[in-house]
Amino acid sequence: MSLKNCHNFHDFKRLAKKKLPGPIFNYIDGAADDEATYQRNTAAFESCDLVPNVLHGVSDVDMSVTVMGQKLAMPAYCSPTALQRLFHHRGEKAVAAAAGKYGTLFGVSSLGTISLEEARRISNGPQVYQFYFHKDRGLNRAMMERSKQAGVNVMMLTVDSITGGNRERDKRTGFSIPFKLNLAGLTQFAIKPTWGINYLTHERFRLPQLDGHIDMGSGAMSISRYFTDMLDPSMSWQDVAEMVRHWSGQFCLKGIMSVQDARRAVEIGCTGIVLSNHGGRQLDGSRSAFDQLAEIVDAVGDRIDVMMDGGVQRGTHVLKALSLGAKAVGLGRYYLFPLAAAGQAGVERALELMRLEIERGMKLMGCPTVEHLSRQNLRFRQSSSQETMMRLNDGSLRY
Repeated sequence: MSLKNCHNFHDFKRLAKKKLPGPIFNYIDGAADDEATYQRNTAAFESCDLVPNVLHGVSDVDMSVTVMGQKLAMPAYCSPTALQRLFHHRGEKAVAAAAGKYGTLFGVSSLGTISLEEARRISNGPQVYQFYFHKDRGLNRAMMERSKQAGVNVMMLTVDSITGGNRERDKRTGFSIPFKLNLAGLTQFAIKPTWGINYLTHERFRLPQLDGHIDMGSGAMSISRYFTDMLDPSMSWQDVAEMVRHWSGQFCLKGIMSVQDARRAVEIGCTGIVLSNHGGRQLDGSRSAFDQLAEIVDAVGDRIDVMMDGGVQRGTHVLKALSLGAKAVGLGRYYLFPLAAAGQAGVERALELMRLEIERGMKLMGCPTVEHLSRQNLRFRQSSSQETMMRLNDGSLRY
């Protein structure tokens, strides 16, 4: 299989599996515990159907959106993800360039392998910095100040990761940073020598946002220990409110899943929230973001920008989320597998396919702009959960 023969998410995933050593592929593809939430994230989109309107004369489509003050050329963006240098030797450089080309938002993670400053040099498009709340409050303040200096547009605090999820695939291979692989894991690296050659002959693996703060290179700190030892499980709404005031700009919470938390985010001055269960990598058994979307939009959608991520594999998934009231939709594995498969060319092909699917879907739906998408365009199936049916009956889910 070659890149030109990749036409959807599953094609990219198969190609990435051929290119990556098993432990790294499973790090991307894996999730917590039984991975039930991971599977549910995509399945949730199949609980409802699109209802198109015809004869609306849709010859041109404007799929642009404005979210958290940022103009995006398409309503899907590249969510911040960690350790991209492991998936391809260009890592975030490739993703930043591709996102800039397609006029959409790109995020750098605290565990990113290029610096905020370098990402800004690569793309002048909207940029978000995703960070974690550390026990070292000085580190938190330093990260925010550095983000301001780098010209970051939006701060995105991840709030669902005060401890690491139980990712059993990684335990089976011994995957960690720095590598401490078991024999089975080492064997998987040995049979994919091209990855190893690229990894060793390009710039060394670094975590620039944490340089000078955390030693990841001496063998003393693994990613799982980073979550367990460095992040602050006592993080509170008061702590976050103080950060929002200090930043004094666009501030987003990623990992919101309840109406109560969404309302608190509004109260403390956040300008955006991302409904997310971390791709199923944290609390297995939690609800999908799509399943929670309608009730949270109903509660706070007129006061804060509501986004979602998790399980998005098609343009029609994006259209369903927008119809329920999401302002934009985050992509994760959707671009990571193409990155692993073919670097920047892979990410660009994936974003182009997504753009075409959204455009085609909007035309077939009779919607020339995103604003024309509404709940009138959706019907939930009778086989949906009892909760959904009850909400339809009592009128809390409106069409």
